[in-house]
Amino acid sequence: MADRSLDYCGLKCPYPILKLSALYPQFKQGEIIEVIADCPTFEKDIKAWASKLNKTILSIEKMGNKLKVTIRI
Repeated sequence: MADRSLDYCGLKCPYPILKLSALYPQFKQGEIIEVIADCPTFEKDIKAWASKLNKTILSIEKMGNKLKVTIRI
């Protein structure tokens, strides 16, 4: 179960990643974050973001036109 859930549906890229990056300093080490977005490039963007920060993507789930990504910070 996620410690935090963020819903960025309706935001066009790059805004979901920008908003996530702005909140990043508030996250605690080991926290599980669930992010939902419907931007068409979100999967590619979130993978690049996690890789850059050396964070672990625990799951990626497609839900219609939405994507739910669970990340361990």
